[in-house]
Amino acid sequence: MESEREIMMIPCFDFGKALEEGSEEWKEMSKKVREACESHGCFLLVCDEMIPKGVREEFFSNMEALFDLPEERKMKHISPKPYSSYSGKSPVIPLSETFGIDDVPLSASAEAFTNLMWPQGNPPFCETLKIMSSKMLKLSSLILKMIVEDYGIQQHYISDVEKMKSSSNSRLIKYKIPENNNDSNTGLVSHTDKNALTIICQNEVQGLQVLSKTDNWIELEMALWSLLAWSNGRLHAATHRVMMSGDKERYSFGLFTMPKEEMDIEVPIELVDEKIHPLRYHPFKYGEYISYFVSNLKENALEVFAGL
Repeated sequence: MESEREIMMIPCFDFGKALEEGSEEWKEMSKKVREACESHGCFLLVCDEMIPKGVREEFFSNMEALFDLPEERKMKHISPKPYSSYSGKSPVIPLSETFGIDDVPLSASAEAFTNLMWPQGNPPFCETLKIMSSKMLKLSSLILKMIVEDYGIQQHYISDVEKMKSSSNSRLIKYKIPENNNDSNTGLVSHTDKNALTIICQNEVQGLQVLSKTDNWIELEMALWSLLAWSNGRLHAATHRVMMSGDKERYSFGLFTMPKEEMDIEVPIELVDEKIHPLRYHPFKYGEYISYFVSNLKENALEVFAGL
């Protein structure tokens, strides 16, 4: 019963209706979003008007064709940056295959990736990849703006938050059917994200779970979570995982917004309160932190690297 109550407590917001910035509706939604990120580190999102169901269905159909390509073709997608290449047949997460593609909305990376996978071209895939990435980046910008405005530090939006979403990683993921369908199998090990903001959209196959503060795993659908050292630890970093069961493959698409590697992350003085929220992190360069995490893969990397 406890987990059922917690499922009901995970907020669900509908961004379908246009919110006029500065209106009472905008302020109310901003407060709810900020509170959800502090209390749960995630929330459910209904946005059929922003990302129509037909667009999502077409995109996931195109994803199936991508992952059906020969392994040697998929392995051609290589990048020196972490999480920006093709990854498959990992002994740690054997059910998962992943493509990471950088800066799809703001560059020609979608075209380059499509031409690499399909030398003869695949315009439908390229177009839906760009549409999904652009719409989710716009959604990410909206949410970051809400959080900053509800903290009452709008002046930091351009100087800080715009830089926090200055780059993005579009991640396409396939989870295979487990060999033993009677039990749940790990599709993605439990972890917290190390970027600024994450939005996940999945097909009809469930499996995404978030760990509540009372140590119960709660199953979610389309979800968002954030980790911002910039917030001085006010925003909760939600631990999450993917567990697979049943006889259907699972496809998901995530947009990970993040600062550029050279950006300095520094807590705004307005978010420091010596009694309740004393300063928790010293300033650091985002790229140096990511390099430290990738080389250590410890969940407490932020505290070790930048904690006071």
